[in-house]
Amino acid sequence: MELYRSHVLLCAGTGCVASGCHAVSDAFEAELKAVGLEKEVKVVHTGCFGLCALGPIMIIYPEGSFYAQVKAEDCKEIVDEHLLKGRIVSRLLYHETVCEEEGLKSLSETGFYKKQTRVALRNCGVIDPEVIDEYIGFDGYAALGKALTEMTPSEVIDVIKASGLRGRGGAGFPTGLKWEFAAKAEGDQKYVCCNADEGDPGAFMDRSILEGDPHAVIEAMSIAAYAIGANQGYVYVRAEYPIAVHRLQIAIDQAKEYGLLGTNIFETGFDFDLEIRLGAGAFVCGEETALLMSIEGNRGEPRSRPPFPAVKGLFGKPTVLNNVETLANIPQIMLKGADWFSSMGTEKSKGTKVFALGGNVTNVGLVEIPMGITLREIVEEIGGGVPNGKKFKAAQTGGPSGGCIPAEHFDVPIDYENLAAVGSMMGSGGLIVMDEDNCMVDMAKFFLDFTVEESCGKCSPCRIGTKRLYEILEKITSGNGELEDLEKMEMLSNHISLSSLCALGQTASNPVKSMYRYFKDEYKAHVIDKTCPAGVCKDLLKYVVVPEKCIGCTVCAKVCPANCISGAVKQVHEINQSECIKCGVCMEKCKFDAIIKQ
Repeated sequence: MELYRSHVLLCAGTGCVASGCHAVSDAFEAELKAVGLEKEVKVVHTGCFGLCALGPIMIIYPEGSFYAQVKAEDCKEIVDEHLLKGRIVSRLLYHETVCEEEGLKSLSETGFYKKQTRVALRNCGVIDPEVIDEYIGFDGYAALGKALTEMTPSEVIDVIKASGLRGRGGAGFPTGLKWEFAAKAEGDQKYVCCNADEGDPGAFMDRSILEGDPHAVIEAMSIAAYAIGANQGYVYVRAEYPIAVHRLQIAIDQAKEYGLLGTNIFETGFDFDLEIRLGAGAFVCGEETALLMSIEGNRGEPRSRPPFPAVKGLFGKPTVLNNVETLANIPQIMLKGADWFSSMGTEKSKGTKVFALGGNVTNVGLVEIPMGITLREIVEEIGGGVPNGKKFKAAQTGGPSGGCIPAEHFDVPIDYENLAAVGSMMGSGGLIVMDEDNCMVDMAKFFLDFTVEESCGKCSPCRIGTKRLYEILEKITSGNGELEDLEKMEMLSNHISLSSLCALGQTASNPVKSMYRYFKDEYKAHVIDKTCPAGVCKDLLKYVVVPEKCIGCTVCAKVCPANCISGAVKQVHEINQSECIKCGVCMEKCKFDAIIKQ
């Protein structure tokens, strides 16, 4: 076994790969070799650390120095100063870890990490996901060994039921109860499936777990298979996740090589095999019956329920289907016990929840928080607040299936029941922050446009209804809306929710309904006053010159692509509204704030 004096953990998740982590890795390895440290310093490619906005990220141990936004050209300085001379490169440190009086703070003391509790993400950013020995070194497969050698299938199910774990894919159905239904269902063949078809705009929770800790999902699926009496499993993952697919396949191959997948696992007579099935990126395949249809080789369309998959699922056989995050909790629950897990969270929402925090927030990234923490704590403390001095306006949870939470509910505790009470939902875990510059009508149209495109077309309420609803919003944002359109919008939204076949259609109008509920005045301003208060909807805004501020410098006229600004030098200029294309370049380039948006 090789021993190293330093370990360099380099994030190799999708976000950091896009930011250039491979170039950083190559440059770092070259610098280590140049000074003869390649056998003393180990570079480990890990999964996501969470602070995606600061990638590429590098942490050097044993010091724990957190370097952010590292570039290839920084590597020589880090090797020469930090690894050769023992001097930390302060200019590259994540600023929150720097405390002049006390030296460096640990990551757990920073605002981003302080209130997080990592269970599903426990190994992400810690281990090399492509090395099974590292997973085993962190108690990997111990939970499977315990289940197979010390417990009966019914005892495993009892632990999961007692933990209070609910599905993290959106519906929040009790996981142990789902397993129990499948275990009791009659069938000569049973299946365990994993839903990794993460399609919400701005969501990347499941992808990051698969990239950073794929063995946790494999181990959990094996435990589920033992609990219900299955011997075959499938991971349904979208093809747009190439890194996740690559690492998952490596993990499956390694588990088979170690005898942790296949026949007679742990010499107990238990057999379980696992395969990957690639999805083509259809959002509707996140719905369980559509997903199973796709695995079978059919078009991904939902089926009527009942019967539910636990009774009649894949190929007509009893099937358990859980999403990635749900499964990532299972090994720790089995090792640490139901009481440990249920001690976190709220009375009806146990454990933690992973959120992809995005939008108008300083710390864009992946966070895992105990259920019951407030939205304000997530946005202002973990997220670092809304940047540029802007005010928090609302947050959208649950993606296009969810709803908005306005500033008046900023202190709502995040759990299944409280989110539903304010007209939103947990969903899979996307959390988009919006500030005062966001138009809520435009945001509703954005989410609805997504569901219109992703509708499978099987039922007319979803196929036709969402299209008609989108046309109403388009009419309103273009300045042609009438008061009766708002009534039609409400009525149609309710019909779509009540009449659609599956959850995609049933929740498609949620963003429209919740944003109208809390921002009715903004909708009416579009319809009655023909203005967009946020200044987003182009057809409802105009750029005008403030005479007392304009000095006639002519910069606006020179940069205008439509040549619609006139005026002599040192004279007040004027914008021809009929020719203005509303690009905003004039306001952006004016140094005197003499052009405003109305």
